Amino acid sequence: MSSRQHPIALPMNGSAPVLPAPGYDLVKRGFDLLVAVTLLAALAPLLLMIGLAVRLESQGPALFRQRRQGVGAGSFMALKFRTMHVDAEARLEHMLAADPELRLEYERHHKLRDDPRVTRLGSFLRRSSLDELPQLWNVLVGDMSLVGPRPYIPRELAPYAWAGTTIARVKPGITGLWQVSGRHRTTFEDRIRFDVAYVEAYSPWQDLTILWRTVVVVIKADGV
Repeated sequence: MSSRQHPIALPMNGSAPVLPAPGYDLVKRGFDLLVAVTLLAALAPLLLMIGLAVRLESQGPALFRQRRQGVGAGSFMALKFRTMHVDAEARLEHMLAADPELRLEYERHHKLRDDPRVTRLGSFLRRSSLDELPQLWNVLVGDMSLVGPRPYIPRELAPYAWAGTTIARVKPGITGLWQVSGRHRTTFEDRIRFDVAYVEAYSPWQDLTILWRTVVVVIKADGV
């Protein structure tokens, strides 16, 4: 049977995560606040310009809001700049029904490499990762961290209950191990493996390494 019907093989078989340095969660929260406040203030003109450009290019709001899995059993509304047309879901259903190869790609990656739902500006925002800048607000209010697992849509983790429990031990992040480890070249199950591995090796050194690698990814415009 397919991996969608059975839990995937995950690293370390659900072993307890590595304990971070004493007080690290508090230090990490302080760092998140410092960076979020600094960047929101410094990038305010850029944020306004991007929001205006999104509104001018296509009909719909500048921001895209979607409920995502938070720490523990909680959830929150994650923010991004809108990169798709407002009827994206209807377009997706039509495309997948008409093209079996696209359906297979979407089932494997939970996204499409060449996605006709994405606007021209949205494509640039995704490649440059600028679409994720509004999530600095999620960091500021405490829903997210700068580094952590991907903020999943709750239904995405439903087939992987054990993985979801592990991932929910820490706050989701704007960037994470998956984002700097191949990103769009990985499958959805790879994505989950990376996030579980992140939690199981939770440490300050890992977070610093991911932040540095994120800078490299952003400079290369290697997002989607």
